[in-house]
Amino acid sequence: MHTTFLDTLPLSRFDIDRDHLSRDTADLFGVLWADDTVRVLPIWNQQALLAGGNAIAGEADWAGATDPERAAAAEHPTLAFLRTAAVPEYDLAVYLGTSLSTDAPEPVGTRLVAVDLSEEAARTLEPDENRWVSLRTVAAELSDRDAGAFTEALGILNWHHSHTHCPRCGAATLPEKGGWVRRCPVQNIEIFPRTDPAVIVGIVDADDRILLGSNALWANNRYSLLAGFVEPGESLEAATVREVFEESGVRILQPEYLGSQPWPFPASLMCGFLAHVDPASAADPLLPDGEEILDVRWFSRADLEDPNQTVLLPGSSSIARAIIEHWYGGPLPRPTW
Repeated sequence: MHTTFLDTLPLSRFDIDRDHLSRDTADLFGVLWADDTVRVLPIWNQQALLAGGNAIAGEADWAGATDPERAAAAEHPTLAFLRTAAVPEYDLAVYLGTSLSTDAPEPVGTRLVAVDLSEEAARTLEPDENRWVSLRTVAAELSDRDAGAFTEALGILNWHHSHTHCPRCGAATLPEKGGWVRRCPVQNIEIFPRTDPAVIVGIVDADDRILLGSNALWANNRYSLLAGFVEPGESLEAATVREVFEESGVRILQPEYLGSQPWPFPASLMCGFLAHVDPASAADPLLPDGEEILDVRWFSRADLEDPNQTVLLPGSSSIARAIIEHWYGGPLPRPTW
């Protein structure tokens, strides 16, 4: 099967029907909690729980797992989707939709819910912190269903955390419609989830080298693509031209759209582009802005093909790595150190 660029984006995968019509069901969570076939994804501190360790009461099918099955689960991690009876007290619930996966332990059509747990509830559920994992860490190894559910859950829960009060009057807002709307009881207005578009750009010069920059918040040997948020009244293409020039002094031509990936840290949609340097300014010096970007460098494929080179590159869950590997022509070597 031919692999496209979109196939390489771990967080863009999905195997869930978001089932928006069910969000209007009266007492939706009462209905869901009364259904033993519903499965619940627990989230704590932006982490999800791994399946396949010490079996949790109500976790699907792990109590009788054999050692080889547990070993396979360690190599190919899966998330713990609990029966409703096993879910501890939670702070917030969001209806994710119905599973479309034919590979999950549960049948197609299983309704999925995410719950946000307090630290006390999470430690009661599973005190072993090694079983609570970050999306960044496991995204590339998860199934389409698990990666999509984890990404969806983080995105909507992060929005709830930052929109607890009405932007007009400051009153506390109330979650409704399965967690996909917050309503202000004073203004009687609905507030919907937001996603902030950002552009991220692979910039290639006449020698087919790629431009990478080092952010001020990173270790000084970590490099990635240049990126930035789209401003009001600005197209994606215009944002790529502006951001690249502001951060590096490089002028680019005709950015080519590659694909997009949600990045729920906390609420971005990363729109990936590939662009070439404007020949008219090819001799211009590199000028990192000195505030956000401290250094920018051109890298050839030979610079990156040594698995023991000391430059740290973006992780496997990011669209940045997918764009770099798209330019590189395949997976980047993994460091042995």
